[in-house]
Amino acid sequence: MNTQTGAVRGPINRWSLALWIAQALLALLYLAAGGAKLIQPIDALAASMSFVTHVPEAVTRLIGTLEVLGAVGLILPAATRIKPWLTPLAAVGLSLIQVGAIITHALLGETAKMLPINLTLLALSLFIAWARLRKAKIPAR
Repeated sequence: MNTQTGAVRGPINRWSLALWIAQALLALLYLAAGGAKLIQPIDALAASMSFVTHVPEAVTRLIGTLEVLGAVGLILPAATRIKPWLTPLAAVGLSLIQVGAIITHALLGETAKMLPINLTLLALSLFIAWARLRKAKIPAR
């Protein structure tokens, strides 16, 4: 017990801690990638993201918007405990983006280069969705 505040601190919930770390890392990654797709010119993106030359610009911007919204959804609902069920839903949405990325990279013959990255992001987002629904639910206010 903390004698100054009277608060009792329990043991750290390892599931919750691991999930917050995973959520923060995934959110930062998607915020950066999605932000780049929203802000950078297509020509600049093409240097590191070859798919942008094969789809309309609106598709690239849509993917960027979905990635930024997914990043926000991983953190904001859980942190505020306002509609925290949106956090696993955001993780599922980001999983679907990765399924699309895997298919796209396979069609472009880029699986050797991109598949390990896509599978890692897919696994991490599915882990967050599963664990936030089963192991460390965040109660609503």
